Amino acid sequence: MTRDHLLINRGVWDADAPNWVSVGKRLWSLETPVWGNWGIPDDGLNLLPADMTDMDAIELGCGTGYVSGWMTRRGARVTAVDISTEQLATARHFAAEQGADIAFIEGNAEATGLPDASFDFAISEYGASIWCPPDKWLREAWRLLRPGGRLVFLGNHPLSLICSPLDGSPADRTLHRPYRGMWGADWTEVEYEPTGVCFNLTLSSWMDLFADIGFTVRKYQELYAPEWVSGTRAAIPADWAKDYPVEQVWHLGKQK
Repeated sequence: MTRDHLLINRGVWDADAPNWVSVGKRLWSLETPVWGNWGIPDDGLNLLPADMTDMDAIELGCGTGYVSGWMTRRGARVTAVDISTEQLATARHFAAEQGADIAFIEGNAEATGLPDASFDFAISEYGASIWCPPDKWLREAWRLLRPGGRLVFLGNHPLSLICSPLDGSPADRTLHRPYRGMWGADWTEVEYEPTGVCFNLTLSSWMDLFADIGFTVRKYQELYAPEWVSGTRAAIPADWAKDYPVEQVWHLGKQK
C-alpha cells in the first residue's frame, strides 16, 4: 500500500461528515452502548469497563464522539483524537450539548504527539482500527498506555473483506480475494459506493503483531448482525452478517 491513506481518508470523512450527524445524535443519546454497523446491543460484550471513575481514557478515531461521551458518563477523563475537521466539529457540538468535558484533538492516531504512558484505557470503534495501518496505530496505542492498561478495538472481520467483490458491491458467499497476505483494501475507485483505504489482517497476523508489540490478548469476540435487522449496511447484507461474523473485537492488555 503506497497511496497516502491519511490524506485520502481525511477527505472522505470531511466530505461524509454531514451524513453522520443524525446517527451521532442518536448514539450520543443512548444510556446503554450499542456497537458496530448493526447497532449490536452491549449485552455481555463489555467493550467498556462498567466503572471508569478516575480512569484516563483515549478514543483513537472518534468520529462524532459518542463512544467518548459514553466513557465520560462512566467517570473517565477522556481525550478523543480524529483526523477529520468536520467530524470533530460534530463531536464538539454534541459534547457541548450534553455537557461532556472531552479533550478533542485534531490529529493522526498513528502519531498523536501525546506523552508516553498517559492513559489507562484506549478504544477504537471503526476509527484507527480500520483506517490506519495496524503496525502504526497499535504501536502508538501501546506507547500511550500505562503498564496494566487496556486497549479494545472493533473493526471488520477478515471474512467480510474476502467475501466482498472487487467492484465494491455488497458481500456475498463467494471468496473474491485471497486471505493469505491480506492487508486491507483500497475502496477509492470502486464502482459501488467508493470510500477510502481500509486495513485488516489475517487472524494469525494480528496475533503475531500483538506479540511483537507487547500486547497480550485478554479476549476475542466475533460479532454477527442481530436477528431482527434487515437490509444492507456498509456493503454487508443482513442475511450474510447473520450467518458469518461481520465484525471482530480484540481486548488487549499491556503488561505491568
